[in-house]
Amino acid sequence: MCGIVAYVGSREATPLIFEGLKRLEYRGYDSAGIAVIQDGRIAIRRDVGKLVNLGELLEAEPMAGCIGMGHTRWATHGKPSQINAHPHLDCTGRLVVIQNGIVENFRALRQELEAAGHRFASETDTEVIVHLVERYLAEGHDLVTSVRFTLGRIEGAHAIVVMSEAEPDKLVAARLGNAGGVTVGLGDGEMFLASDIPAILEHTHQMIHLDSKNVAVITASGVSFMDLEGNSLSKEVL
Repeated sequence: MCGIVAYVGSREATPLIFEGLKRLEYRGYDSAGIAVIQDGRIAIRRDVGKLVNLGELLEAEPMAGCIGMGHTRWATHGKPSQINAHPHLDCTGRLVVIQNGIVENFRALRQELEAAGHRFASETDTEVIVHLVERYLAEGHDLVTSVRFTLGRIEGAHAIVVMSEAEPDKLVAARLGNAGGVTVGLGDGEMFLASDIPAILEHTHQMIHLDSKNVAVITASGVSFMDLEGNSLSKEVL
C-alpha cells in the first residue's frame, strides 16, 4: 500500500513530510514525491526509486512552505516513472492530489474529462481525481464541496489528500472503503496526517482515525469532519 504524510502548521513542511515517509518505507514503493505551497504556488519534487533519490533532489532543489503532502507509490496504472509519481496536478497547476487506492472507473472518467478539454500529464488513474476536483471548482464550488462531489464519481477504495493554492490554509482528506488507514494527528498550532501512525508518532500521540465515507478538513488550528453529503460528524480522539 502507498504511504501518505501531510502537514499544516508553522514549521517547514518538507523535512517533516520526508522523515514521515522514511518511517513508512516498510510498506514498499517504487517512487516518491512531495508538494508544498511555496510563496503562494504549488511546488513539487518527485523521483523514482528509493527515498534517498528524492532526498538528493530536495537538496539540489529545496522547497520552503508550511503546508504540504508527501507520497510513496506502488505502480498500478502507469509504470514507475517521475511523471507517474504522486503528487499530481490539475490543468491549472493550482491544485494537487495524492491517493492510496485504485480508481476502478478511471478510463471512463478520463475519456469524459479529455472530451471536456482536460489535459493529462501521466498514465495514472489518480490523475482523474484532481481533474474532477478542478471541474467542480470551475463550476463555482469551494474546495471541500468539489472534493465531496468528486468522491461521488469515483469507484473503488481510496485514501485521498487534496491541496489548493486558492485555499492555502487547508488540506482536505477523505477515506472511501478500505484502501489503508487515514489518521489525523493533533498538534498545538499544527496538524498532521498519515496513512500509518508511525509516520507522525514523533510529533503527536493524539490521533483521530477516518472511517469510510469520512471527509476531514484540516487547518493549523484544528480539524472538522463530515460525511459525503456535507453533514458534520463527531469523532473521538484516540
